[in-house]
Amino acid sequence: MKHSAVARHGLRIAGALAAWACIASTCVAQPLLPPAECVGEVSDTWLYVAVTDVRKGTGLVAFTIYDDDRSRFLVKRGSLAVMRVPAQLGETRACIFLPRAGTYALAVYHDEDGNQAFNRSGLGLPNEGFGFSNNPTTLAGLPSFKAVRLSVPKPGLLTRIRLKYP
Repeated sequence: MKHSAVARHGLRIAGALAAWACIASTCVAQPLLPPAECVGEVSDTWLYVAVTDVRKGTGLVAFTIYDDDRSRFLVKRGSLAVMRVPAQLGETRACIFLPRAGTYALAVYHDEDGNQAFNRSGLGLPNEGFGFSNNPTTLAGLPSFKAVRLSVPKPGLLTRIRLKYP
């Protein structure tokens, strides 16, 4: 009888120590917090974007975010937001806030001269590097909305966009 009382007491102590150890080692689910360098209107959803093949470390890289609405994609005043970060040679990384978890489309361009406009030739062709979410082919023109749709079901995901220069 004395032995089982000691055993029960020992199990309670072991359970308490295990619970304390779990709290001390952060076994308790902690909320995921966005990094301080995220840009845009603060929300509970953010996306890391790595823009590759940046040919110069001058100017800005602009991120245009579109909601899951084909009729607003690449239309003047159709985007949810445009965010800009300083360009870095090779790869420019950014963390951007999104309004909520969901599906979006991203268009990115390297604003080499920093004039906050996408420079085009007299024929309307791009003069600066550009890219889209999912890196669709753009040889025959602009990609379809379906090709650039990007699902962001939770915060903290990473996507890579490769720039193409004329």
